[in-house]
Amino acid sequence: MTRRSHGLGVAAAAVALGLTFASAEISGAFAQDTDPEAAVANGATADADRASTPVFVAQEVVQPVAEPSEDVIAEPTATSLRELVSQTDTDFALSEQMRCLAGAVYFESRGEPLPGQLAVAQVVINRADNSRFPSSYCGVVYQRAQFSFVRGGAMPRINTGSNAWKRAKAIARIAHEGIWESEVEDALYFHAKYVSPSWSRKKTARATINQHIFYR
Repeated sequence: MTRRSHGLGVAAAAVALGLTFASAEISGAFAQDTDPEAAVANGATADADRASTPVFVAQEVVQPVAEPSEDVIAEPTATSLRELVSQTDTDFALSEQMRCLAGAVYFESRGEPLPGQLAVAQVVINRADNSRFPSSYCGVVYQRAQFSFVRGGAMPRINTGSNAWKRAKAIARIAHEGIWESEVEDALYFHAKYVSPSWSRKKTARATINQHIFYR
């Protein structure tokens, strides 16, 4: 009984010793992989060991970092129309259609508060979306006998260096992109308060903003 127990103990010790050496070899392989300076310092001995010892290469796990998408457009953070106008970039060349929209704002309402200017732009947009009117901004603006500032089928000269024009450009862009909702909603007509055209009695008033009344 004693002999058998002793024999098992020796065998167990041999197994344990073998595992210890194996663990040391594996640990050395990983240390070599993660500490190249130590491997170089060992010189020829390290080369000889590598010739007889399996090399375990630890693969680096790389977690890709997501790049922000260029297609994501930040939502406006303005809390008022005035603030939004001040944040809107106006340093860009206008297309012909956007120039017509901004021109309507400039000539019809540059002396009005910003909500009134936005309302004029909204009327032009609403008309372009309505089958009873031309389908483009320029078509709406140059439609015969609709806007009093149009003379001889042409728009007067614009002072493009003025703050009024910069605001008109910003308002046109805001209205065109639908960034800020106008209180005139679906209005298609407007006139100054100091006149009373006969057609106004057949329309539904939507809003009065400073010197203009807007109708559907």
